[in-house]
Amino acid sequence: QVQLVESGGGLVQAGGSLRLSCAASGSFVSINDMAWFRQAPGNQREFVAVINSGGGTIYSDSAKRRFTISRDSANNTVYLQMNGLKHEDTAVYYCYARDSGLKYSWGQGTQVTVYS
Repeated sequence: QVQLVESGGGLVQAGGSLRLSCAASGSFVSINDMAWFRQAPGNQREFVAVINSGGGTIYSDSAKRRFTISRDSANNTVYLQMNGLKHEDTAVYYCYARDSGLKYSWGQGTQVTVYS
């Protein structure tokens, strides 16, 4: 199974940037999809962006043009570069991975807080 550890969250002023990282470890052959989700207080967890093993990406409407997902497959790490942050981006951001055995895992989450 894949273990995921996120880092890079924090407190940032509106308009600023943050880069989240998520490192995968554990027992797996390879990882297919890696993604980021987020959950704001009182809201359901929502999709942000996904990247597949070939580098193909899909973004939510809110993430398009501001966020960039990338991965270092050699090190089983996925990144989320977030620019132009808004107050409504405040949430706990979770990393997700699905391995070649179609098992999926979640990270513990990292808090992102955007203040005006």
